[in-house]
Amino acid sequence: QVQLAESGGGLVQAGGSLRLGCAASGNIFSIDAMTWFRQPPGKERELVASISSGGSTNYAASVKGRFTISRENAWNTVYLQMNSLKPEDTAVYYCHALLKSGAFVISGPWGQGTQVIVSS
Repeated sequence: QVQLAESGGGLVQAGGSLRLGCAASGNIFSIDAMTWFRQPPGKERELVASISSGGSTNYAASVKGRFTISRENAWNTVYLQMNSLKPEDTAVYYCHALLKSGAFVISGPWGQGTQVIVSS
């Protein structure tokens, strides 16, 4: 099993930066990709960024050029560096693992979420 724990959320002024971390533990060698999602107040959860086992990254259009996803020591920790933050980035941020299961990739665990508040 894999467990995820986020850290690094907080309150920041518009234009500022935060770095979120997602620490993975357990059977981390089963991880195929990691993603960051966010859920703004009163809205649906949305994909923010993803990183594959090969290091390929993808970003939502709304954060491209401002956010960077990276990982340390394989899957031990995945980061989301958030720069030039805007009030609309206010949300609970979650990391999520996609796991290898034989020839397939399946949805894995979610972290508990970390709150990011961007003040104008």
